[in-house]
Amino acid sequence: MGAAGSKLEKALGDQFPEGERYFGLENFGNTCYCNSVLQALYFCVPFREQLLEYYSSNKNGVDAEDNLLTCLADLFTQISSQKKKTGVIAPKRFVQRLKKQNELFRSYMHQDAHEFLNFLLNELVDILEKEAQAAKNDAETSSPSEKTANGPKNPQANGVKKEPLVTWVHKNFQGILTNETRCLRCETVTARDETFFDLSLDIEQNSSITSCLKNFSSTETLNAEDKFFCDKCCSLQEAQKRMKIKKPPHILVIHLKRFKYIEQLGRYKKLSYRVVFPLELKLSNTVEDADLEYSLFAVVVHVGSGPNHGHYVSLVKSHNHWLFFDDENVEMIDESAVQTFFGSAQEFSSNTDHGYILFYESLGAGNRS
Repeated sequence: MGAAGSKLEKALGDQFPEGERYFGLENFGNTCYCNSVLQALYFCVPFREQLLEYYSSNKNGVDAEDNLLTCLADLFTQISSQKKKTGVIAPKRFVQRLKKQNELFRSYMHQDAHEFLNFLLNELVDILEKEAQAAKNDAETSSPSEKTANGPKNPQANGVKKEPLVTWVHKNFQGILTNETRCLRCETVTARDETFFDLSLDIEQNSSITSCLKNFSSTETLNAEDKFFCDKCCSLQEAQKRMKIKKPPHILVIHLKRFKYIEQLGRYKKLSYRVVFPLELKLSNTVEDADLEYSLFAVVVHVGSGPNHGHYVSLVKSHNHWLFFDDENVEMIDESAVQTFFGSAQEFSSNTDHGYILFYESLGAGNRS
């Protein structure tokens, strides 16, 4: 990497961003699925900053047991505090912890980057929630004087759900979907909300993210065996159902469903369809109907013709430059090269590098360049 690192420094020259670090990650036998997602998360600046802050305020707990959060925070701190601007780091502690935690990732088989991302974000949330609960319990036991004679100050009524804790992982990645079902007999609309960390979109040949999102929110008629039980009519009725984004996340993660189970073949097949993902995305299928603007800052790419083998790399935008991360190797690429990862317009193509997970950041207030 020495030569490649200095090549990258030469390519950026005076434009090398102040304080930024571009490090490749060593591959421990098929851990590219992990490396590609970690690079995307490292360049998700709000997430990185909050993780580093978490690390600096918690590093005094020497006896604290290792978990995925401490290992990730340690890795990100290691990268950001390197004296050199470029190089290679071995995420050994993180990978060991991951394999210890989840047997799914123990084998040397090809793993799914999307499954890993999902597992990691949910695991981080679990750890933060447990820590917050433990801190709350400690505070309650250490200050008994605050408890009133008639029991706790805030008694929790039976059956009342306590407000879920909103962690900094939620603040970055969580959005809310609303599932609206309209009874076609009485016109009553039933809405059910659900949270998400990423949107998994079905894809079609020669389509775009915008059209995939439109299909995601398209109206579906429930009839025949799929009729909906309407509480107002007290019976099964024909209905129309659709999914809309009620609260868009700050970081919008889009997973393209490139691996499809084919009944006739009895196995999964990779869809190499060409799906255009723009550098700037307008999100219009929201409840408020206000167009929200997002900017693409990372792409996890699946390289290979099938679902059970292949490789993952990532493209990352940092300080208006695009970089290509392939395990230990990091190089600069031109913005125009991003479109070579849209997919193939023909069924059989020599290009097998296809965008798989897209990371967009909301262009709301106070965002980075």
